[in-house]
Amino acid sequence: MMRSKLLGAFILSCILNVHAQEKKTFTIDASHPIADISPNMWGVFFEDINLGADGGIYAELIKNRSFEFADPFMGWKKLGENIGEGAFLVLNRKDKPNNPRFLRVNTNLSAGKVGLRNEGFRGMGVKQGLRYDFSILYKQSTPGITLHVQLVDSLGAIIGESNFRPEKTGVDWQKQQISFQATRTEPKAKFILWFEGKGVLDLDMISLFPEDTWKKRPGGLRADMVQLLADMKPGFIRFPGGCIVEGRDLANRFQWKKTVGPVEDRKLIINRWNTEFKHRLTPDYYQTFGLGFFEYFQLAEDIGAEPLPILNCGMACQFNTAELVPLDELDEYVQDALDLIAFANGDLSTKWGQLRAAMGHPQPFNLKMLGVGNENWGPQYIERLEVFKKALNAHYPEIKIVASSGTDPEGERFEFLNKELRRLQVDFIDEHYYRSPDWFLTHANRYDAYDRQGPKIFAGEYAAHTDRTAGTGNRNNWKAAIAEAAFLTGVERNADVVGMASYAPLFAHVDGWQWTPDLIWVDNLQAYGTPNYQVQKLYATNKGTDVIPIRMENEAVSGQQGVYASAVLDQKINEVIIKVVNHNDYAIDGSFKIQTKGSLAQDVEHVLLAAGLEEENTIQDPNRVSPKIDQVVLQGKTLETQLAPYSFHIFKIKMR
Repeated sequence: MMRSKLLGAFILSCILNVHAQEKKTFTIDASHPIADISPNMWGVFFEDINLGADGGIYAELIKNRSFEFADPFMGWKKLGENIGEGAFLVLNRKDKPNNPRFLRVNTNLSAGKVGLRNEGFRGMGVKQGLRYDFSILYKQSTPGITLHVQLVDSLGAIIGESNFRPEKTGVDWQKQQISFQATRTEPKAKFILWFEGKGVLDLDMISLFPEDTWKKRPGGLRADMVQLLADMKPGFIRFPGGCIVEGRDLANRFQWKKTVGPVEDRKLIINRWNTEFKHRLTPDYYQTFGLGFFEYFQLAEDIGAEPLPILNCGMACQFNTAELVPLDELDEYVQDALDLIAFANGDLSTKWGQLRAAMGHPQPFNLKMLGVGNENWGPQYIERLEVFKKALNAHYPEIKIVASSGTDPEGERFEFLNKELRRLQVDFIDEHYYRSPDWFLTHANRYDAYDRQGPKIFAGEYAAHTDRTAGTGNRNNWKAAIAEAAFLTGVERNADVVGMASYAPLFAHVDGWQWTPDLIWVDNLQAYGTPNYQVQKLYATNKGTDVIPIRMENEAVSGQQGVYASAVLDQKINEVIIKVVNHNDYAIDGSFKIQTKGSLAQDVEHVLLAAGLEEENTIQDPNRVSPKIDQVVLQGKTLETQLAPYSFHIFKIKMR
């Protein structure tokens, strides 16, 4: 037995030694670029899933702030020992059809002090020393009630408080705000509003925001989440989804016009992920549209990305109701698309340009692209797309049209749509692939044989799923991320075919997700990028301007012997950038020979992303899988280096 173990160890040692001595020679021709790379190549896809907006990037801490949920008191708990019947009433008003409900508090009907407690979105993340801005809309006939506001920790101890007395009276709604500081950091805080004194007070839009929003905008976005997007330097941001564009039915579809204008006038709807998965029911998931289309455009501008809105084409989700708008009733939907372009780009003489200016942005947003439909399929989609295309081409021929190729990257539906969309000569075909890591590895050459003269491809939603699509077991581990890194070498190599690419979904709350995997995970206080985030960020921040050939044994490097590679030239900074994936459990010696007319700097920046296949980043260890940067030395025009097991490398070589 001992002899067999020794023999096995000897054989394994011999195998490893042979692997360690393996040498791969790569030839990079930097003198002959073969394709331009779109400046918008790598972007981000946003959908309000996994508490991505409310409870996520939208920094509002109060859940159900205007009592518009199906259960008006969802998120709220009444406080007090002797609460009188009718002390808290939810009423409706006709002058605010998009936000009709408000709360009437009548303290005359209770013997003691009464209040309301709000639980927030899986609690509230509160930071010590930070200012918190509380505001309400109110109406009263006679002053009499003082509001005492408190933040309390998970045990009920007060960690911030203040009070104020609404003084204005009359029939009009008034807004009042106070600010106070938190005395302690707490990830699961709650908010309490006490009503002291006697009287009747009507309340709406009960709101609490931290001061440290992105760009310190009142009522704005969560800064750490936006910063992770900005750090990617994305070329575009696609919004608002995703399946929420379609809705489970057309009544619950995303309608952009109901998401602009004053926040208190925007119409809340149930989020379609509320009940989508029985394994992750989320009955408190709604869309308040504090993050609406204006804020999406503003976010795109802030992070230097092109806006890419996607609109409903007259079809509800075909996995749910598959409800259709008859072709002769499609005008409303087409007009929404035309009006959206006017809102984004129209001058101040137009209705929609005036609204944009009233919201604080007189200059156009310079919209260039528009998506018609999300993951729709079949001849019904093509019929409706043709109607949209005719109108958009007639009124705004400069706007590029992005069209859906359905839910899958192959099969009968895909083949039908691919043929029809090419016949229609749309500008971008939106392909989605949620597949296993092995699929990504074996399809790195997917675009090598695509038609170079047809529409560009938008890899609009991609992610390697380690378990199964829409399952709960998918992990954001290195196994998934390195498979994506390998696949993306093929995307980059075919930049003359693929014009844009984005991972999906973007955000997930650790206590409120419905779908895995996701690019960025958050809790109430922190946010971190997954290994998948690190991969796309490295592509986006090292995209270059031109594709250049890289070959191994005179072939494109697309998985032979577990190796994948692409190379680009950045003419703006005169730099060759090589990306290589070693998808083997052993190291490989690599020899990279650079063909160029000029000389090369000898010091080469080397970025390494490597880990065990099961390793992940977490809230507790957010940088476990993250890039390491060092220097390697070029020998003339040859780079000799070792490619670590299961590793993604970037080599940046300056040209003189």
